[in-house]
Amino acid sequence: MRLITYTQGADPRPGLAMNDVLGLDLMAAAPALPGNWHALLPDLQPVHTVHQVHAASTDDMAARLAAGDSLPAPWFALADARLLSPVLLPSKIVCVGLNYRDHAEEQNKPLPERPLLFCKATSCLQFPDGPIMLPEDLTRVDAEAELAVIIGRPGRRIARADARDHIAGYTCFNDVSDRQAQYADKQWFRGKSMDTGGPCGPWIVTSDELPDLASGLAIGCRWNDEVMQSSNTEQLIFPVDVLVEHVSRNMTLLPGDIISTGTPGGVGIYREPPVFLKPGDTVTVEIEGIGALTNPVTRWEP
Repeated sequence: MRLITYTQGADPRPGLAMNDVLGLDLMAAAPALPGNWHALLPDLQPVHTVHQVHAASTDDMAARLAAGDSLPAPWFALADARLLSPVLLPSKIVCVGLNYRDHAEEQNKPLPERPLLFCKATSCLQFPDGPIMLPEDLTRVDAEAELAVIIGRPGRRIARADARDHIAGYTCFNDVSDRQAQYADKQWFRGKSMDTGGPCGPWIVTSDELPDLASGLAIGCRWNDEVMQSSNTEQLIFPVDVLVEHVSRNMTLLPGDIISTGTPGGVGIYREPPVFLKPGDTVTVEIEGIGALTNPVTRWEP
């Protein structure tokens, strides 16, 4: 399943992307279900049931949409909705530094012995197609394609063997980074937490739709028409189950929390000469089996 949060001019609502053109309003399809993913993620079986019941009508609804007919509730056209970040208010966004072999190689750094963790402020989240807004004094801003894990069931000190039971699914994440702040501060929180610097989406693909632990997926990033990053999640130094175990040793993971698993080689700062985002650019993070997350780059306006 592809889990979305969307709006059509009203409050955000949980829904399902049934294909590339059709959405299903969960609150209309099953009014007894909770109205947000934080409550739904710990037990996705009722959502699976709703999906299965309506899956048989998907082709008919797609044909009606193509013919220009109106769609009955709970169906809607994805083009008529605004997709938001799939989870809106995670308690934390935990990121992993230096977790791809090719990213370590481009920096001539040895592979880390344990995951290197840092956090992004949750206020950085940006929706698909939403602008990455750069103030005039930020001239060394980079983009990083990442596979993000979405936690479904809460847990503390989760054993590696049990990690799968706590993962709802996966999405695309762009770890936009203000390199000036990152290196000036000697730690990463401010440089990684700029407003609009956490594009996320377009949806959560549930674990059953992907290879085990999302391994073996092509991952890449394009700036405009140029391929900047092209790798595979097999390059992860610490796979997803190790990360869930490691993070949960010190903190309780809650439904909707995001673990962004690190970026592969090819980021702008390690190119010769370095390149950085500028207003007018468009950045796309794409992961095999999940989809594409595209955001324009604009000048920040108060």
